[in-house]
Amino acid sequence: MHKLDERRKQILWAIIQSHIDLNIPIGSILISQRFPIKLSPASIRNTMAKLEEMGYLTQPHTSAGRVPTEKGYRFYVDTIMEEQTLSVNKALSYKLSNRLRVIKRDNHSVIKEAARALSSFSRLLAIATPPRIEDIVFQRIKFIKYEKKNVLIILISKEGVVKNRIIELDKIYTQNQLDKAASYLNNRFSGLTIRKVREKIAYQLYKEKAVCDQLIASLLYLCRDIVTSEADAISLNGLSGTSNLPDFATMKQIKGILKAIEDKRFMLKLLKEISSAQGVKVFVGMEHIMPAMRELSMVISTYRNKKLASGAIGIIGPTRMNYRELIPIVDHTAKALTQILSET
Repeated sequence: MHKLDERRKQILWAIIQSHIDLNIPIGSILISQRFPIKLSPASIRNTMAKLEEMGYLTQPHTSAGRVPTEKGYRFYVDTIMEEQTLSVNKALSYKLSNRLRVIKRDNHSVIKEAARALSSFSRLLAIATPPRIEDIVFQRIKFIKYEKKNVLIILISKEGVVKNRIIELDKIYTQNQLDKAASYLNNRFSGLTIRKVREKIAYQLYKEKAVCDQLIASLLYLCRDIVTSEADAISLNGLSGTSNLPDFATMKQIKGILKAIEDKRFMLKLLKEISSAQGVKVFVGMEHIMPAMRELSMVISTYRNKKLASGAIGIIGPTRMNYRELIPIVDHTAKALTQILSET
């Protein structure tokens, strides 16, 4: 297996940077003109051929220069992440932070505004996901008699997240009975994360199945379904910059992107990918997440609120996006969002 020596790294970097800047296949003469590489065009061509053989470059057609492959871009991004200090200029930092602080409403509005700001500064499509449901802190649950055996369940978190669903019980109960059941559950679950609520419900169903009131047992079972259904909780708090899409995508890609983002399976895959990540993560070529995202990349970072529930914010653009400029912008946006949400 061939390794990338310093010459190959230098030339590969020059080709990728040139392709990002110019959006054309890159030839050896152009590299020798743009970069202080002390090699003849013939020597550069030989190295380019070797890099193509190794899978870092490809040639659109015989007489053309080379363009980076997904593997090539991955090398480029990894190098940036290893060597570059992520920072944005002070003017941009001030504009972004000031724009978010103007929003003095709920967290939901702040997150949406962060996505709009990120799209504005990056000129790409920005997305933001809300804090993961399992990190949200349960505050209280309420049961409202609806009609016959049907009951409306309302689950409220300390972050202001509300989930509701109409369910059908095994028989008709009075509102007074429903209130007593809600009080029982609130006394045991209030202040716990949804993850802990899920675990405690499972334990109580097992431990108290012989002694639980029939109504409480039924409601425990139904509550377990509500707090377990992560797919129902997946949504975007922000999707901004769709007007920027034509600048880097075909109509077919645009339709595919929007369809994928609306697909809960995509969101679940995305959250799974970033769940263990801290800070910025870059996905180069996103076909493994969703086929429609082929030839696109995503730069995304996690943010947290004061209760340490985490969500994600980032941008989607072409694989030849300007990573050196955009990675710091995403990083700074996530950090600014974390700071503001931690203060509210």
